[in-house]
Amino acid sequence: MITLEEVRKDMKTQWEFDSSLSVVEVNADTLDECLADASTQLETKVSNLEYEVLERGSDGFLGLGKKPWKVRIYQNAVAVAEKKKKVAKEAEILGVQLAEEEQSLDRDGLYYIRHFGEDIMLKVVLPVGKGNLVDAKEIINDARRPDTVSLDEGKIKKFAKSGTEEKYEKIGEYKHVKAGDASIIIDVSKDDIVATVTATAPAMSGSEVTAEMITQALATQGVLVGIEEDKISEFVDNPVYGTPCEVAHAVMPHDGADAYIQYNFETDSTKLRAKETESGNVNFKELNQIQNVVQGQPLAQKIAPERGKAGKTLSGRYMEAKNGKDIKIPLGRNTELDKDGVTVIASVAGRVMFDDGRINVDPVLELDSIGIKTGNIDFLGSVIVKGNVDDGYELKATGNIEIGGTVGKSVIKSEHGDIVVARGIFGHDEGVVQSGKSVWAKFIQSAKVEVEEFCIVSDSIMNSEVSAMKRIILNGKKAQITGGHLFATEEIAAKNIGSPGGGTETILEVGFDPRLKHRLEEIQNRQNVIVKELEDVENNITSLENIKKQRRVLPPDKEQSLNANRSRKEEITLESEKLNDEMAQIQDKLREMKQVGKVKVEGTVYSGCKIYIRDTLQEVRNDMKSLVFFMEGGFVRTGKYEKPDMEGVEAPEGYSMF
Repeated sequence: MITLEEVRKDMKTQWEFDSSLSVVEVNADTLDECLADASTQLETKVSNLEYEVLERGSDGFLGLGKKPWKVRIYQNAVAVAEKKKKVAKEAEILGVQLAEEEQSLDRDGLYYIRHFGEDIMLKVVLPVGKGNLVDAKEIINDARRPDTVSLDEGKIKKFAKSGTEEKYEKIGEYKHVKAGDASIIIDVSKDDIVATVTATAPAMSGSEVTAEMITQALATQGVLVGIEEDKISEFVDNPVYGTPCEVAHAVMPHDGADAYIQYNFETDSTKLRAKETESGNVNFKELNQIQNVVQGQPLAQKIAPERGKAGKTLSGRYMEAKNGKDIKIPLGRNTELDKDGVTVIASVAGRVMFDDGRINVDPVLELDSIGIKTGNIDFLGSVIVKGNVDDGYELKATGNIEIGGTVGKSVIKSEHGDIVVARGIFGHDEGVVQSGKSVWAKFIQSAKVEVEEFCIVSDSIMNSEVSAMKRIILNGKKAQITGGHLFATEEIAAKNIGSPGGGTETILEVGFDPRLKHRLEEIQNRQNVIVKELEDVENNITSLENIKKQRRVLPPDKEQSLNANRSRKEEITLESEKLNDEMAQIQDKLREMKQVGKVKVEGTVYSGCKIYIRDTLQEVRNDMKSLVFFMEGGFVRTGKYEKPDMEGVEAPEGYSMF
């Protein structure tokens, strides 16, 4: 088990090595490569280096006689000073961290008695946490041998309490017999990587192995680098005789890591999973198969290859390290590099995918249909659906939406684009279609449709609620409006409006902002609700105040109820004032609108239809043919039929409904 003490020693050794490393000798093909290698070894910038050429290199002739450069490279004084400050700060931080960790451990004190030369030496390690101090009497008993000449019990008692700070201290003398001294042999591996010590045990009255004996023997064998002070100290404390023990190890080279790509999205589409609800159930309509990105969004980043860090053998010879391999950035469709040259960003909004080994962003999503296989779709871009959108599913996009089949009881929303439904919309009284531009469809049945510009239909609109900020135009062979409630700011145009006999109520409104009109209706409905509530609250207040006048004091619950009703009255009054202000603003805007609105009928408008131009109602009492309804002099008038105004109406590319 590795102890905190061992960690401390390892880090101390490494810091001492790093802080002392201010000069290296490097061999390379060019001077620049020498400097680059040295900057890696010394962990500093090339600008912080100074050098001395030991042997000039040569390219030779046609590759023959090529000779490498040999350069001794130094860190300048400023870099060395900064490095020492950094090392000292890191040492201080680690010391605090280790101290905090050690506080949570309990360990008894330790002691070691050794015989070096003619001296009896003692090393005492203090306890940790709630551990016990060493027993001075036990030390005295262990130190007293037949060959003991003298023993300073006072020092022993002192060191038992205060410790010896990781050092051996003299506590007495013994009768030394040199013939019984321990001996050591240092063995250096053939590859100059590992050095071991093998010791023979001392005889009685012989001297034991000291740290100085080992370090001197290592120096004699030419070991200059990688001396492991902690292992030498451990060997002296707990000697192992007759067995090789490692006491030095070369500083091994570290090859640089290869470059790699760090992705900000899931590159394996098979790992995309359906969303779970808070209760842990899987929502199979939210399959989460599309990863949307916006323009400029970071998609991936190349992590640069690392330079290898050279090592040193025991004798100080450098061991070269390989630099990491570089890779190409996998740019694909609609992706580009950011200013830093390593970050991949999206050139457009859309769906990000990793395909054919490249990062691609597709601004157009193509699907066969939308249903149980796809789940709901929410896409930053345009969507093309070749087939149908099944009941109960949602399709949302920021761009255009093209649907080759039909739309069922679904929600279709385009934030900024057109919506095209080639075979029509069956809303089943719950379907919703909203477009930031225009809607083009063969027919609309039992659905709610809201558009910012035009609603263009070829066959019919039946029993639907349709709102257009500009025009609603039916311009096909049938072009029939039957039932429902249609709103348009500029005009509504169709071939036939209503139904024979007036069996289905058909209401058309033009000449105002549909959204403002809807909001006005919401305010009026809310006002009706709070007016009724206000009456009830005032009645409660009056009743409770009368009781209080008679009794002078109300029971606590009645008093609380009176205060609650008074507070509620203030809230209702404040809300009513805000609603009245908003309603007045909306009415002013509606009156200021320049578009007075028209309803154009090429064929027949049947009796029973209700036509509003602004706030003026014209109820059709008899079937009428080929005419236009408009506002004049504060009244709804009729005139000769006019063709629909197609100015500004541009069919989506590739769309030929009419």
